[in-house]
Parts: sequence; structure tokens; C-alpha cells
Amino acid sequence: MSDTIQLTVNGGSRSINCDPSSPLLYVLREQCGLTGTHFGCGLNQCGACFVLVDGQPLASCDTPMWSVAGKSVVTVEGLGSPGKPHPLQTALIEEQALQCGYCISGIQISAAALLEKNPDPTDKDVREALDGNLCRCGAHNRIVRAVRRAAEAMREGAKA
Repeated sequence: MSDTIQLTVNGGSRSINCDPSSPLLYVLREQCGLTGTHFGCGLNQCGACFVLVDGQPLASCDTPMWSVAGKSVVTVEGLGSPGKPHPLQTALIEEQALQCGYCISGIQISAAALLEKNPDPTDKDVREALDGNLCRCGAHNRIVRAVRRAAEAMREGAKA
């Protein structure tokens, strides 16, 4: 069974023909070509597949398409571009916080949501916001520093 589901993906309106029970992750990767969102555990436990849905981080691996109809979805590709990266993406590179890269798209999504709500997070705030994102590379401290660095850059940019 196929339906047409309307939603906004990275700022653009999309009409997607799919089974309404299809996981959002599969539709983003296979029909939209947005492969930055990764499949991790498939059980909403690792955070590799996080996207923003109406500004909130959400595991796309177990989110059915029917539940995002009419909503706004932002993937890691929607945060920035190679020519104009999000301050968070710049900070992650500057802090050398990228190891294997598998978890980092979900981490960026969680961190971007945090920075939208809290422009001056503490280390504790960052760690709590990233609690749902698993990383086995041991880059946690660098990631926390990068999020704080991005927050500072964003605050400075807002003053300019």
C-alpha cells in the first residue's frame, strides 16, 4: 500500500510516495538521496539516525512516515553546506572531534537542537543533550569542546 505524504525536508516541500509505515530513515536515504543520516541499531538506542522533526531530535529508524506528514524534517545535510558550514560543523573539525564519522551526523543533530534552545550550554548540558548518541571512538571530550566552541561562535556572530 502506497500513499503520498507531504512534508518539508531541509527547507524544501516534498511529496513522497511510500508505504505510510516505512521508516523515515529509509525514505530519506533511498528516495531523497540524503545518506548523511545513518542506520545504527534500528531500535532507537544509538542516535546515528537522528534528524530534527519540527526542531526536536528524533530517531528516524523507527519513525513511520505517517507520523511526520506535514512536518519539517532537517537532516545533517540541512544544517550547513561545504561552502557555508554550520558553526557546529566548523567547530567539530577544528576540535578534531571526528573519528570514524558514523555517529557524528546524529550528534550534530542533537547538538544543533541544544544550541537552538540553549546558546550558552555548560559541559553538563552538552553531555545530557548527547546522552542518546553513542560513540565508540572515545571522542566525547572533543565533541563536548566542539559544541561549546560552536556556541561561543554563534553568540559572537549574533552580536556582530
